[in-house]
Amino acid sequence: MANDPIHQFQISKLVDLNIGGLDVSFTNSSLFMVATAAAASAFLYMTTSNRGMVPSRLQSISEMSYEFVASMLRDAAGTQGMRFFPLVFSLFMFVLVANLFGMFPYFFTVTSHIIVTFMLAMLVIGTVVVYGFMKHGLGFLNLFVPHGVPGVLVPLVVAIEVISFLSRPISLSVRLFANMLAGHITLKVFAGFIVSMSAMGFVGVVGSILPLAMTVALTGLEFLVAFLQAYVFAVLTCMYLNDAIHPGH
Repeated sequence: MANDPIHQFQISKLVDLNIGGLDVSFTNSSLFMVATAAAASAFLYMTTSNRGMVPSRLQSISEMSYEFVASMLRDAAGTQGMRFFPLVFSLFMFVLVANLFGMFPYFFTVTSHIIVTFMLAMLVIGTVVVYGFMKHGLGFLNLFVPHGVPGVLVPLVVAIEVISFLSRPISLSVRLFANMLAGHITLKVFAGFIVSMSAMGFVGVVGSILPLAMTVALTGLEFLVAFLQAYVFAVLTCMYLNDAIHPGH
């Protein structure tokens, strides 16, 4: 079981709860989602509660994170997009911290489960649709009718645009889920090679050097992927929010 690369994603109940026949148990996934939100909030609060003119290293990290997301949102959606800054910043920090938590041994990677990433994606798309109709009314539907399209092609283009829009939550969630799942499985497989080969004596120990080197390299790559996936999720969120603010092409 220790070398099973899938076992690390198993959800286990910590507190078994059933309300009206509905299973609302508190699981290891729930625990790490709470821990992720708590850790991100605590870090931001502690590093910014006593701000100084000359920022400390931790304060600098918080300020850089703030400006990084703010700049990303302004570039994608303009100054009007800053009204969505709390949403985008919260999503970025949650995904980033959750990804980083998953790099620690015996921790749980909540972003490796499609239900978690899909609900985050639905939060984004739901915000786009609700705000789009609240702000523009039926004018939001202009999102599906690009300017300059010949009338005869409008039905086809609209169908393509609708399908593209509906696929957004799928692509947004699967991208994050698949990258985290595949990366952690690969790490576990190479780490399992080290354990298995080391049990074969001197020849096995020598042979395990290669999977050890691969494990170290993949660990460094996974830390990079953890940040990149948080960035990609946030930047795509900014682009989708721009459609709600400026639905015309």
